Amino acid sequence: MKAAPRPVDIRQAFGESPQVMTEILQDGVNLAVWQRRLPAQVEDFAALLLNLGQPMSDERVMEVDEREPPVLHRLLPEAADLHGYEGFVADVSWLVAAYTCLLGARRVGLRLRLLDGAMCPRFHVDHVPLRLLTTYAGAGSEWLEEGDIDRSRLQLAEAPVDNIRRLQAGDVALLKGEKWLGNEGAGLVHRSPPTPPGEKRLLLSLDWLG
Repeated sequence: MKAAPRPVDIRQAFGESPQVMTEILQDGVNLAVWQRRLPAQVEDFAALLLNLGQPMSDERVMEVDEREPPVLHRLLPEAADLHGYEGFVADVSWLVAAYTCLLGARRVGLRLRLLDGAMCPRFHVDHVPLRLLTTYAGAGSEWLEEGDIDRSRLQLAEAPVDNIRRLQAGDVALLKGEKWLGNEGAGLVHRSPPTPPGEKRLLLSLDWLG
């Protein structure tokens, strides 16, 4: 089957209000970023979690309903005693609810990981409809504007790139992938940031599963 032509003008949207996330529904927008400052309690919790130095992760598929708040039972239970845990869980719950409402989703895949290395070190596009990413602590994901790399060279180990852009800790990013209808050939090109030895990052991702 022939892929639909990609949008003529590919752009990104940024804003300091969560309302900017609705921009991702527009044709030609392959990245929408809510540029927020994390609540102090959540920022402190994430810093404490990184300082523990223990491997932690939480992956689950959630049945969701935009009319009901999501329930996150035992999210990162190893960290439940840390100061700010309740605020952190509330923040993740709010993001799940917002993502659910935006898409009218019924099933959402949640991954929360404490990483000490680059999970996806090469620039790539996601073969999903729409992914939410936010880094609670550590370096944010890196991405490229359209035209800064030849998409046909993404599989090369040393594909030449310039003008690398980076999300900041706290930013809530919606990345349109190759499986979004009408976005074939225009998925956002991005990668995990290089992570020096000893440095960690706390990353949340949400995927629309149905």
